[in-house]
Amino acid sequence: MNIKKAKEQIKNAMKAYFTKDEYGNYIIPIERQRPVFLMGPPGVGKTAIMEQIAGEMGVGMLSYSMTHHTRQSALGLPFIERKTYGGKEYDVSEYTMSEIIASVYDMMEETGVKEGILFLDEINCVSETLAPIMLQFLQYKVFGRHKVPDGWIVVTAGNPPEYNNSVREFDIVTWDRLKRVDVDPDFEAWKEYAYKVSVHPSVLTYLEIKKGSFYKVETTVEGKSFVTVRGWDDLSQMIKLYEMNDIKVDEDLIGQYIQNKKIAKDFAVYYDLFNKYKSDYQVDKILEGKANDEIKKRAKNAKFDERLSLIGLLLDGASDSIRNIIVEQNAMKKLVQILGRFKGVVKKTDKTPEEHMNALIDEQRVLLSNGKKAGSMSADEQREMVKAISILEEELKLTIDAKTGDDAFKNVKKDFDSRVKEMRKTAKDSGSVLNNLFVFCEEVFEEGHEILIVVTELTTNYYTAKFIADYGCDKYFEHNKDLLFFERQKEIIGELEELKL
Repeated sequence: MNIKKAKEQIKNAMKAYFTKDEYGNYIIPIERQRPVFLMGPPGVGKTAIMEQIAGEMGVGMLSYSMTHHTRQSALGLPFIERKTYGGKEYDVSEYTMSEIIASVYDMMEETGVKEGILFLDEINCVSETLAPIMLQFLQYKVFGRHKVPDGWIVVTAGNPPEYNNSVREFDIVTWDRLKRVDVDPDFEAWKEYAYKVSVHPSVLTYLEIKKGSFYKVETTVEGKSFVTVRGWDDLSQMIKLYEMNDIKVDEDLIGQYIQNKKIAKDFAVYYDLFNKYKSDYQVDKILEGKANDEIKKRAKNAKFDERLSLIGLLLDGASDSIRNIIVEQNAMKKLVQILGRFKGVVKKTDKTPEEHMNALIDEQRVLLSNGKKAGSMSADEQREMVKAISILEEELKLTIDAKTGDDAFKNVKKDFDSRVKEMRKTAKDSGSVLNNLFVFCEEVFEEGHEILIVVTELTTNYYTAKFIADYGCDKYFEHNKDLLFFERQKEIIGELEELKL
């Protein structure tokens, strides 16, 4: 299955494992909760989806690679304990707490997170001395005499034997203690994630054209040659940072992440071409509704690959401002709750309005810090929290000279209302950008599939889809009907082909 389906399977299993009875006890006791085993090729995104799940479900996450652990670090170190049995004293071997189990308790103490995921990667590559201990752990969630705390779910991962010479084949006894989920690379499923984390548009449009370059592992005369999902993701981050610092992106950089010479060279050529399109087409002008006739003529006569690149540039330009609006909008929703609490406490005379606001800001900083440490707060939530705290710090100044609590709240509310008004104005401008995008495509591409591609990509992109749902876009809804008709038409043709067979 693809990574999106695997993610849903794991989330559903976690919801089931976290379910409690009327007495507050987990319905499935921890020793009966089968650890999830994610089996998939290297770099397909197994660790990434676990981080996403932890953030989306608001639970903690600890990650360990089992290839780095010895029997002692997993089990704990032995020591001699003096005990009395039947009136006689005996020396008994005990073990200190496992480093892994201790880390779970440390996180619970430091962050207050009581439920989470213990993610053990490369579990089928453990050493021969550690293998029996791992079998016991998978069955009972125990290392030595110390078990995983209630509320912590064990998820494991590993690569198939063909990708890793260190893999140990599990026997039926071991497999029968695991909930196995097989993952395969899938570009369309990854694309949703890519939009959410703002993967560089050159990477997205290149892979849209060359889907066969998304994931590839080959054995050549020169050794292993490979391209992974993780490679594209990491390369995207570096491209953005290089561009930010005016450093040239070249084939040498690309080859450090895309370790297939042919694909690395091909993408390096495409990246230069992509930047040329960006300059030639004056994307900003198109999105402002000011594209000249020369640009329109070139787009109309362009080959399909060039059209896809242009669409990628236009979508990236449109979604940049929209992403900021959605982050700010979600931050504003958090502020409504925080300022509601400020209104409730600001009249208390035990502190000044400034002290009350400072206390609320400190509380949000602690929540943000704990969320980062525990992994229980997604990257989006972190950005929204940072934005909310930044606004609160600015509004703190409005409470300093206020004579009463009521005055302080009025000042803060006035500022908040002003920000909401400004945000709506910005959203309206972004709506115009989307409209200009559709108008350009209608004029240039007429009845081609390009407009349907634009509609599909806007739907796939979390931020543009949410923006359209919240603020609307007449052109999108108009063409979305065509897309639905087109999809249904394909289904009917498929059904007819089956009948012919």
